[in-house]
Amino acid sequence: MTVTIRAIEEKDKNQWLNLWAGYLEFYKSTISTEQTELTWKRLINNELKMFGFVAENEEGVIGFTHCLFRPSTWTETDYCYLEDLFVDPLIRGKGVGRALMDKVFELAREKKSKRVYWTTQEFNKTARVLYDSITPVSEYVQYRLPIIIES
Repeated sequence: MTVTIRAIEEKDKNQWLNLWAGYLEFYKSTISTEQTELTWKRLINNELKMFGFVAENEEGVIGFTHCLFRPSTWTETDYCYLEDLFVDPLIRGKGVGRALMDKVFELAREKKSKRVYWTTQEFNKTARVLYDSITPVSEYVQYRLPIIIES
């Protein structure tokens, strides 16, 4: 199987939407249609320093990754946050996820980013095997406080 990793394009939208739905289902999450459309627009236009890549084989798009760059108080250059990574479950274990991550690492080097970081849920053993093969787990713990916006 030949796989190409490339920047996401407008023509990928329907296939990306199908994979996005699978990604959200995997994490038992829901996101509004409006937010999905906004995310797509940001990926296509690289708004807010957000970038998307897809993995494609002879049959079409089989995976994606999204990353964004943000300033840091610790360094002159941006940090890169690899926010989403998803590969069609039927294709997993063939190096596609790693190839997508490598594309993000390449972009981070081009942009002279000092760090790429990502998170996953503790239960995601398959992803953690891949991530552990790349770098050790960080010593930092992440906390999240939902902010309620009153209208």
